[in-house]
Amino acid sequence: MAHFARAFLTLVALFAFMPASAEEPVPLEAYGELPGISDAAASLTGRNVALIGTFNNARHIIVVDGNMKPVLIQPTGAIKFRGFEFVGDHSLLFFRSETVDVTGFTADKYELMQALVLPLGQDLEISAIFAKDRHLGNAVFGSHGLRLIDGRWTGFFGALENERTGTGEYYFGHGRPALYAVDLLTMKSRRIAKSPPEQTRRDWLVDANGAVAATFDISRESGNWTIKNSAYKIIASGSHPKGGAGLVGFGPTSATLIYSAEDQEGKGHWFEVPIAGGEAKPFLEDLDIVRTYWNHQTGELLGYLEDGPGKAPVLYDPELQKRAAKTLKTFAGFNPRLIDWTPNFDKVIVHTDGKGDSGTWFLVDLETKRADALGYDRPTINPGRVGPISTVNYAAQDGLEMDGILTLPPGREAKNLPVVMLPHGGPHAHDTESFDWWAQAFASRGYAVFQPNFRGSTGRGAAFEQAGYGQWGLKMQTDISDGLAMLAEKGIVDPKRACIVGASYGGYAALAGVTLQDGLYRCAVSVAGVSDINLMYLTDNRESGGNKLLKRSLLEELGPRDGWAAVSPRKQAERANAPILLIHGKDDTVVPFQQSAKMADALKDAGKPFEFVTLQSEDHWLSRAETRKQMLKEAVAFVQKHNPAD
Repeated sequence: MAHFARAFLTLVALFAFMPASAEEPVPLEAYGELPGISDAAASLTGRNVALIGTFNNARHIIVVDGNMKPVLIQPTGAIKFRGFEFVGDHSLLFFRSETVDVTGFTADKYELMQALVLPLGQDLEISAIFAKDRHLGNAVFGSHGLRLIDGRWTGFFGALENERTGTGEYYFGHGRPALYAVDLLTMKSRRIAKSPPEQTRRDWLVDANGAVAATFDISRESGNWTIKNSAYKIIASGSHPKGGAGLVGFGPTSATLIYSAEDQEGKGHWFEVPIAGGEAKPFLEDLDIVRTYWNHQTGELLGYLEDGPGKAPVLYDPELQKRAAKTLKTFAGFNPRLIDWTPNFDKVIVHTDGKGDSGTWFLVDLETKRADALGYDRPTINPGRVGPISTVNYAAQDGLEMDGILTLPPGREAKNLPVVMLPHGGPHAHDTESFDWWAQAFASRGYAVFQPNFRGSTGRGAAFEQAGYGQWGLKMQTDISDGLAMLAEKGIVDPKRACIVGASYGGYAALAGVTLQDGLYRCAVSVAGVSDINLMYLTDNRESGGNKLLKRSLLEELGPRDGWAAVSPRKQAERANAPILLIHGKDDTVVPFQQSAKMADALKDAGKPFEFVTLQSEDHWLSRAETRKQMLKEAVAFVQKHNPAD
């Protein structure tokens, strides 16, 4: 085992510096592979570091000590890994998900999460949370932290409670989780908070002693909400027709908590309120926060990161702020992110990527002033093979200012290039100057790739995001083609050699680009894309159990129902003016497979050219390596066929 771990780490390091052939491009598989390392965590003392990595097409959890000597190697098989954290120094809590077919529920498929404890000692068994509790479902519905209580590590998880018949058999009762404390050594569980009543969603804050410090309840019908402390005193309350409220976490100390609440115009605000009761005050008002940092042991807020280029984390403790700043300064210009840390920040895990970097993981030891590479996301893609990345600002037709991320082919002049427009999913998300494996794959084949942050995207404040309401297929769509026109005006791309490609909402935009718009693109590739807005609305409404908050939110975002058909590519299939490739995972629980299947039927009936690729056993996030590579191979080949780069 030790020899294998050393071989793994050595090979990863060697591959990182392996020069690519000047004649041959990097194989597409190198872009489509799951990252060589996709997550990392540090133990409480910093004695051990855990990695989830791919080696010889197999995933492993690898734990090494401070000298990079192996402590544990655990094959994970084909599980869909969703994250992990240390339980002290001696075990790992990791999360996996699985797509499950069900009957008799509001949805036909669910993506269920399971939590497992992996001891680091030899020959110790992996234990699943709730697996031995017959009265609980074998899945977790929310993780509410780990706490060290009387020398024992305890995890807090949401659980679905089964009901019991008179003959002693258990059956599913309802889908409203209760809160359980689980001893992570013995795996014994006990309920510490009941599930909410019908049509109520509930959340909890657990303090350092393992007690419920606050409970948040919101009505799924009215949007009325309350926050109560441990004495059942209401310390905050409000109402929002779309349910725009929720717990954020403890404040900088556990004497306060932070909650979010939208105003009637839809703008989000954070407030801090004493848990004992008192006046709620605005918290970090007028700042666009993209990340928060938390004390893993107490749940208290350590600091935050404001959105925007060049922004650095702000930590409340001056010494931690100094250490974090020193750490990030080491990687200035390489898009560094703090991944994990010991309580005093003497050891920090950092991830970098972007310009000239396909993704690198570092362990920074501030005591010894060392930064050691732990491994690489894509070790065969060296710096010279990373396409140049930049942010380009432009204005839409109506003058709204926005930007997009431009990735250029390595070693080619940025002049009159064929282009792939690659709008992001969400649509409430945004692209940044990071290494995007899909964009870089197209760039490696000679294409300029533009990822527009159209109205409705995050990253520019609430007003910009809300500017997308009611604009599916309208201004959100022309924002994308306005980006194409801007690049053509600058002479960077040839507008007559453009395709549009995307996934999820980006897949919808790709379909809309060749059905709702005329003559702009030579082809379109939609991966797990929405084709019918009314079908999406009906599906989401059904799967939510008729949640009125969701219904109101969807209606506001999508605009009047009588306009949906006009902006649904399925309903406009006869207008398709370029070949279309549809790709969809069979196990997609976010955008159901039928969205692409029905689009394929509509294109067939209209006599329009299309291809349809089914990804077997794949979900919305392309979690499996083989199907991710299949998607990439099919998408690139389709674009090359209809829009050759040379």
